[in-house]
Amino acid sequence: MSGPHDPEVARLGATTRRSFMAGTTAVAATAALTACTSQGGGPKRSELSSGERIGRLDQVRVGGGRIYPEAGMVITQPTEGEYVALSAICSHQQCTLREVSNEKIFCGCHGSEFDLQGKVLKGPAETDLDTRAIEIEGDYFVVA
Repeated sequence: MSGPHDPEVARLGATTRRSFMAGTTAVAATAALTACTSQGGGPKRSELSSGERIGRLDQVRVGGGRIYPEAGMVITQPTEGEYVALSAICSHQQCTLREVSNEKIFCGCHGSEFDLQGKVLKGPAETDLDTRAIEIEGDYFVVA
């Protein structure tokens, strides 16, 4: 008859606790990765070809910007009529940028911040955002 002091029961109980802790750790790691990805993580590359429309000029206000994930770009307008196209991929760990507000570009993964020209304002990113080539055709930004 086995009881709580039986070595076999104790061995099985310890294995179960270890298995539980290993499983819990794996679930926590998966949740953290998923959270990073759902907040704009995971690299996205441009799927648009040269000459394809990215968006309308009126979507990007002065002192602001807009992220175009399908183009892998963020386009800002630091001053009236000056448009800057940048990679929508953070230079820190390649997460997709989250938002543009208050004259800053934010990465949702680790908190990096950039100005509207793509210069690092706050780390952990240490490198500015890459610039991208666009053209303006009528009321639209297009891939150069």
